[in-house]
This record gives sequence, structure tokens and C-alpha cells, in this order.
Amino acid sequence: MLARLVLAAIACAACAVADLTSDIATQRTRSLQGVLDNLGPKGVLAPGANAGILVASPSTEDPNYYYTWTRDSALTFKMIVDEFIAGNDTPKTHIEDYIKAQAFLQTVSNPSGSLYTGRGLAEPKFYVNETAFMGSWGRPQRDGPALRATAMIAYMRWLLDNGGDDEATNDVWPVVRNDLDYVAQYWNQTGFDLWEEVSGSSFFTIAVQHRALVEGASMASDIGASCPGCESEAPDIMCFLQSFWNGEYAVANINSNDGRSGIDSNTVLTSIAIFDPAAKCDDSTFQPCSPKALANLKVYADSFRSIYGVNEGIDDSSAVATGRYAEDVYMGGNPWYLTTLSCAEQLYAAIAQYNAIGSISVTSVSLPFWSSILPDAAEGTFSSDSDTFKALINATQTFADGFVSIANSRIPEGGAMAEQFDRNTGSPLSARDLTWSYASYVTMAARRSAALHGDSTGLPASWGSSNANTVPETCEQGGVQGNYTSAVGETACYSTVTFNLNVTTVPGETMYLSGNVSELGDFSSAALVEGSAALYTSARPLWTFGVDLPADEGVAYKYAKRSNDGGLSFEDDERTYVVPGCGNPSVSVEDAWSG
Repeated sequence: MLARLVLAAIACAACAVADLTSDIATQRTRSLQGVLDNLGPKGVLAPGANAGILVASPSTEDPNYYYTWTRDSALTFKMIVDEFIAGNDTPKTHIEDYIKAQAFLQTVSNPSGSLYTGRGLAEPKFYVNETAFMGSWGRPQRDGPALRATAMIAYMRWLLDNGGDDEATNDVWPVVRNDLDYVAQYWNQTGFDLWEEVSGSSFFTIAVQHRALVEGASMASDIGASCPGCESEAPDIMCFLQSFWNGEYAVANINSNDGRSGIDSNTVLTSIAIFDPAAKCDDSTFQPCSPKALANLKVYADSFRSIYGVNEGIDDSSAVATGRYAEDVYMGGNPWYLTTLSCAEQLYAAIAQYNAIGSISVTSVSLPFWSSILPDAAEGTFSSDSDTFKALINATQTFADGFVSIANSRIPEGGAMAEQFDRNTGSPLSARDLTWSYASYVTMAARRSAALHGDSTGLPASWGSSNANTVPETCEQGGVQGNYTSAVGETACYSTVTFNLNVTTVPGETMYLSGNVSELGDFSSAALVEGSAALYTSARPLWTFGVDLPADEGVAYKYAKRSNDGGLSFEDDERTYVVPGCGNPSVSVEDAWSG
């Protein structure tokens, strides 16, 4: 009788896995189509979007996501490239359109700067007709250039393997080289994180920058080019990356003052963004199977167990719905589909790595993770032919499948994936048909196929992390001057003009700059350049504005002050300034408020 019950239980578990596999296959197809529906110019949910432009979401209000984000697009097109390489019915023309669109966007001057100085490459988002968004935003965001380089390098590898050397060298590399130069020059400067809320040093950003330079150096060698900044800066970035580990988890942002714990999906997304199927379980690169990445995952998932109503009654050994970070208040602070799925993806990637390595090492760092899903887990190294290895793998798969099941249960019939689902009711909310949600489902499904079925097409190509995982003894601040050239024509000459405004303000007041050129918002109150009070002291009450302006051009401008009550007042008189000619990369202007 007992034997029958055991066999029945095993059969039931096998059926559950089979059912989930079937559900995943269905939603994976829907999700890939969901991405294409948001892709210009023919996507049914992307009217007005130019060719190769991905709309973040068709939502135009509450919230308005009808823009194209450099980060979201790069992450999604990395998935599209991988799907294309795997033969999963993604047309090559989509990739070619993306590369052409990004080549053009690199030349679009914006509030972050221009291509001439490189600063404009870190502009987070644009209108879908490939024009600059001039409104106030959290900028710069320095992960975009790195992620875009990674997506295009993946395609370059395929081209080189399939007789496309000329296309790789002449069409794609010039775009990639700009992004690599940007990373090599600006990696050691702070910026906004992937959630666009915290200005500081982001774990996610630093990690993807390291990856981009490592594979950029390799690609340069493959095509007979050079990337000296890739080679000189990658070790320093690797060194800095270690600064985020606090002994228990990776802190999402440092050099910031956000008042948070630092437990954030930023770090789980990091692990899957730098996943290398050929790597060992390296802590230094935060590989999915590394002890630190597993310990971090447990801390992250546990932070949501008691704060969401949808997680009520779930035991501590099971998966839960997760959001960006526990302190989140955006749209009510809810679980996100992509963050919940990222937990599963990390675990499936880890299983694939363990299977390739042929063993699992449980350390004092990772033991809390392992014992939470397998109570009798103990420290040690267990080979793939041992019962313990099999038990650890099975527990990991069950845990991972739990995250997918939670996400699946909140996807409505038809497969549409919003950004979030309500923390209490589980109903979808916020932006609808989010491109990143769809992309996250496809990549999760690919990793699961590789982990459970040995499907090599579910694994991305190695980016060479095993040759770049040694941490230097001494960290250098680094940063080397980039050389930026348009991939679609001549590069206009710009100078970085720093406007120094002496003005006394009180807490809550903000200073702005406006002018008669697009870089200064064309005198529109809806496109003001926000100043920085980082250098403000009582001895010198200084607000600064760094703007890339066309060389040899005269501009008219004036300053504005926004008061505590939201009122906006401009100076009465316009000022004028003639920007120096080429050869003057940076200049400054000294002004005093006359309002």
C-alpha cells in the first residue's frame, strides 16, 4: 500500500512538471509574439514606431510608457538574437533594423549630451520616432551602452560564423565601438540605476559594463580591430564590482543615499545578465550558481514573504511573488512578472552550470540557501553521480518551477503580460503588454529547457568570463577618453558647456536652464534642463548645468526657479553665449541669478 502511495506521488509530481512544461511552451510563444507586437514599424501595438524601435509598452497613460528605452530594448534584442541563433523563427531583418535604429539614435543629441562627447549615449529613453525626449528624467543611465554592445556582439559572433564578416566589421562594429568607448570612459562615474530612481553606483550597471568590455576586447581581436579601453578598464571594473558584497548579499546601489536596505531585484537581474554557461560558479562575476548569487537570491526572495498578501500561507521553503525591492511604493509597490521570473531564470541557469561542471559545492556562504529548500543539506562537494547531487538539483528545480507557477497564475487568459500584479488580489496592473515582461518569459523558458532537457539552444554563447574572473589586488579609478564617430554619417562637433549659476535657494527649490536650441528645450517650460546642487555650499551657493551644445553656434538662454509650491519663475532677460569651435571639448560659463 505504501509503495503504491509513493509511486502515485512520484507520478503526480511528474504530471505537474509536464503540465508546467506545456504551459510554459504556450506562454513562451505568446510572449515572443508580444515582443514583436511592440516592434516598429509593423507591430500591431506599435503605431508610429520607426523600424527597429521597440516600444516599452503600448500604455500611453497611467503610466505612459510609449517610448523606447535603451536598456529594455537591448535586453530584449539580446533575447531576439539568441532566439534567431537557436532557429526559433525570429527574422534576421528585425535585428538589422534594430542596429540601424540604434546607430541613428547614437547621433541624436539629448539632455544627457551628444555623440561627440559620448555623453549622449547614456540617455535612457527616446520617442518612438527616434527624437529626443527633453523632459525631466533620471539621467544618465550608464547600463544602456553596455547592454546594447552585448546584444550586438552576440549577433556579430553569428555573422562571423556564417560568412558575414563584412557586415560585422563595417555595419555593426562602428555602433558597438561607440558604446564600448563610452563604458571605458564613464564607468567610474555615478548615474541612475535600472529603476531610474537612485543616483549612485549600481551593481547591475557595473556588472554589465564589465561583461561588455570583456567581450568587446575579444570581438575586437576577432575582427582585427582594437579596443584598448576594453583591455585596460575591465580589470578595474571587476575590482570595483566586489565592493557591493556586504557579507550577506549584494547591495544594489552604493555611493548613494537612498535609505534602503539594498536588497533589490537589481542583483538577481545582474546574475542572469552576466550568465556564462561556460563559467564555473565564480563569486567574482556573480554567476548564477555561485555561492554569493545563491545566498543573495534567498535574502532577496525572503524580503517579500511577509509583505505581499498573495504570498500569505506560503511556507519558507517555497517560491513567492517578488517585486523590485521591499520598500517600493511605485504604483503601490507590487510584485512584477519579470522580477518573479528572474528568480526562476537564475536557478535554471545554475542547474545548467552544475550539470556542465559535474558537481555542486555547498559552502558556508550558500548553505542558508540550500538548507532552506533541502533541510538536510550540508557543506561539501557532491559529484553528479551522487544521490545528494540529484537531491540538490531536484530541490532547485522545484523551487524554480514555483516562481514560474506563481507568475503563470497571474497571467490572464490569452497571455497578455503587464508590468505588475496586485500585491493582494494578484490582478495585473500598471503598464500593459510590457516588452520586458515578455522578454523575461522567453529567456526563462530557454534556460529551463537547457536545465531540464539538456537543450543547448536554450543557452547563450559564452562571453569569456572564465578569462576575466581574477580580481586585481588594487582597484584603480580608471576611465579613458573615448573616440566617438557616427556610424551613419559625419559626427557634428559639440562642446560640453558647464553653466555655473550663483543663486541662493532654500530646501525644496530647484533651478532650471532653458534656451533656444533643442539641447536646452527650445524655451519650452515642459523641457527644462534641471540643475544640480551637488556643489552648493553656504560660502558659494552654486547650481551647475552640464550641456553638450553645437560648436560655433550662438545660443540664447535664461534660468528659472521652481519654488516649494510648484510655481515657476523665469529671469526677465535672455542671456547669450557663443559656443567655442571644435577643439574645445569643455568650457564653463559663470552667471548670477537675476530673477
